[in-house]
Amino acid sequence: MTTEVLTGVSSQLWIGGDWVPAQDGDEMEVRDPGRDEAIDTVASAGPQDAHRALDAADSVAAAWAGTPARVRSEILLRAYDAMIADRERLARIIVIESGKTLADARAEVQYAADFFAVYGRAAYDVEGRLSRSADGTRRILVSHAPVGVAVLVTPWNFPAAMVTRKLAPALAAGCTAILKPSSATPFMAAELARIMADAGLPGGVFNVLPSAGSQRLVGALLDDARVQKLSFTGSTEVGRKLLAQTAQRIVNTSLELGGNAPFLVMENSDVDAAIDGAFVAKMRNTGQSCIAANRYYVHESLAEAFTAGLAARMGRLTVGHGLDESVGAGPVISGAARDALAQHVDAAVSRGARVLCGGSSLERAGWYYAPTVLGNVAADDPVLAHELFGPVAPVVTVSSDDEAVERANDTQFGLAAYVYTGSLEQSLQVAERLQAGVIGVNRGLVSDASAPFGGVKQSGLGREGAAEGLLEYMEPKYISAAW
Repeated sequence: MTTEVLTGVSSQLWIGGDWVPAQDGDEMEVRDPGRDEAIDTVASAGPQDAHRALDAADSVAAAWAGTPARVRSEILLRAYDAMIADRERLARIIVIESGKTLADARAEVQYAADFFAVYGRAAYDVEGRLSRSADGTRRILVSHAPVGVAVLVTPWNFPAAMVTRKLAPALAAGCTAILKPSSATPFMAAELARIMADAGLPGGVFNVLPSAGSQRLVGALLDDARVQKLSFTGSTEVGRKLLAQTAQRIVNTSLELGGNAPFLVMENSDVDAAIDGAFVAKMRNTGQSCIAANRYYVHESLAEAFTAGLAARMGRLTVGHGLDESVGAGPVISGAARDALAQHVDAAVSRGARVLCGGSSLERAGWYYAPTVLGNVAADDPVLAHELFGPVAPVVTVSSDDEAVERANDTQFGLAAYVYTGSLEQSLQVAERLQAGVIGVNRGLVSDASAPFGGVKQSGLGREGAAEGLLEYMEPKYISAAW
């Protein structure tokens, strides 16, 4: 099955419109986390390949920046059509390299394609401004220009959508791009290179460099004066290091970093609706999402019913390889990730938490951890300070809605938050108080290509999606003119 899924998918680097091996011949192994077996080997780029890709991207940067918006739009919209037409095959590629279930992978292909549609339209709509100066002596003209060559660094958990969320606005703005995808998920990146070429994107505008040596590769790219933009999605720890490096040359930088999303269930909530939302917010991609609900704060009047209901939902899930249509939860990405979950759960239990479902690794080929709900979790338990990145839901009982908000904000992160309440007035008041860039109100799924996505505090800088995401790849230019 793996061989069939990867038929025709390149295992080489994409530089200047051609598939090429790594300059030094290096390769890396890619593994299926659902079976813990090798899928294939792919070229692993090094610093020499970084310079080749930069040569390619820089050589066409001026021409691409000058390409009419209509042409850029048509290419992006053709890419959207191509992804939707090939959705099933692309979804299966996502499953075997990331472990996602087929249902989640199909949804990701649609979500990823949506960025091409959104920015295919937005390419026409880069607005300028013409006004008169305060003293009336001149005109003020404001336009926007592409920032230049952009380096895009993406994670494994959404191998299609995290690429298109960066690539589509970069191309719409008129930037050329070099992608460094996760070493765990290079095949979807290769397919996106093929899709863009087939859609008519000129060679050199988009280049793809998978690599087992991410630090050396990205370092070589960022040290080059031709790079004017970095967009990174990944851990806060790595984001800090990259920000320090880009500060050396004052590179325009966007960071989408870690999260620790709270899920609040207020006293007047519909508990059944809250359970449904909590399940979705936790189990999308088996909990491996930066906006996954990570800490549940539930009013004491609803805590017993909520916790029992969520445990029943998660406990019924069939766990297995994502290519099986009956599976509702897949593996985590690696043995290290599975072991980290086990350590967090075991430590919480030793401090008094109760396992209501799951609570252990599953002994089978692949990296599986049982969907787990923890009750009786103390509000100051260390498990709540970690981004668990897996199917584990710790539930804390609170005595008031105000306590829930205070607990929710007690973190260095601020990417996403969720609140369930029966009052529209309260929902808006709480949403304003929550310190997060993305808020779900009576809703467990918040991702939308038409909305700005990003965090506050230690969760990042800048926004992706919508008009805000396009402006991340453009610089405003002010012209003062007398006429």
